[in-house]
Amino acid sequence: MKIGLVGYPGAGKSTVFGALTGLPVEARGAGDKARIGTVKVPDARVDALAKLFNPKKKTYAEVAFTDLAGGHGEGLDRGVLNAMRPLDALCQVVRVFPDAAGEAADPLAEITGLATETILADLEIIESRMKKLAKDPAGKVELPLLERLKDALEAEQAIRELELSADERKAIAGYTFLTQKPLLLVLNVGEGDVSKPPAEDVAAASRARGLGLVVLSGAVEMDIAQMAESEQTDFLASLDLSEPAKNRFIRAAYELLDLISMLTAGPDECRAWP
Repeated sequence: MKIGLVGYPGAGKSTVFGALTGLPVEARGAGDKARIGTVKVPDARVDALAKLFNPKKKTYAEVAFTDLAGGHGEGLDRGVLNAMRPLDALCQVVRVFPDAAGEAADPLAEITGLATETILADLEIIESRMKKLAKDPAGKVELPLLERLKDALEAEQAIRELELSADERKAIAGYTFLTQKPLLLVLNVGEGDVSKPPAEDVAAASRARGLGLVVLSGAVEMDIAQMAESEQTDFLASLDLSEPAKNRFIRAAYELLDLISMLTAGPDECRAWP
């Protein structure tokens, strides 16, 4: 269960990663190695079972997050796009706060930018493969499906939005298309906006693309992570929050993989099994 965090320079991706995993925040540049952190999926049912059974051990489900290296300029490095392919799902961290110079964010441009870059990357693979299949008599079986995918991508439609049969999904699994992967948008807002709903144009774009959407502040979540548990409740209440936003994010990412947890309980262990 590997989920990659991706974002354009200045989006605060590494801050969000640090808040999630507790690892130190590091600036990420093109060519840097990816960092991996494993986090526990909050589950009140595990806590409730533990109170009943008082087990020796309490085990939550886990998700591995990968902090992919940053891009260059306004785009993503080809190496970053390639590093996204082995992952099970993607989370795009989108800047919704003013930058250091006070310039307003443009979240729609970032969302559209990643969509465009991943579409072009998938088209490159499809077109290369179609050229090879055109010379191979056996390729007549695969070509119609690739042509359908190509038409959709050229119309700016992600592969994840297409209705594909189980056999068709199996046929293209080896290509690891980026636009086929589940995608969660993480709106990284300023401290004053943590309890506000997302802007309607951003929410509409998320709905139209069938994407998950979570609002949080990486900077605030870092502060919360460094507080004693006894201090967190009052601080969260001052922000009109009932729990750390990272809990919602982790649960949303877990659901993004189409996972649920089965539970087992006893005196030895209470455990959530993905």
